[in-house]
Amino acid sequence: MSLTLKYVLFCILATLSNLFTQRMIIDHKIFNLEYLYALFLGTLVGLVTKYALDKRYIFGDNDNSVTNNVRKFYLYTLNGVITTSIFWGMESLFYFTYHSTFARELGAIIGLSIGYFLKYRLDKKYVFKV
Repeated sequence: MSLTLKYVLFCILATLSNLFTQRMIIDHKIFNLEYLYALFLGTLVGLVTKYALDKRYIFGDNDNSVTNNVRKFYLYTLNGVITTSIFWGMESLFYFTYHSTFARELGAIIGLSIGYFLKYRLDKKYVFKV
């Protein structure tokens, strides 16, 4: 399987884990501020999922030492701040404009797609230095 296809599949898996987490929180009204909690927790689940997949299968980093993972996860997360702002902005724009689950998730998919495209380049240059 090509690297590009793997990356796209991992983006889809991370997006689905993110949106599933959000939907569980919003649909079941787990918290009073469910949208904000859903956005944050969905992002966290997607981040951890994507890091684990990218580290091993995209960038071939098999060093599982605590030092390596802490440093790289920190840099990976730092790069994610930029791309997450695109994702959150797009998702929120669609959600607060159209007030529907479909619009919120469509905005999330658009924002995540843009973000993941940029994130690959940032991670390749600054985190995994391939």
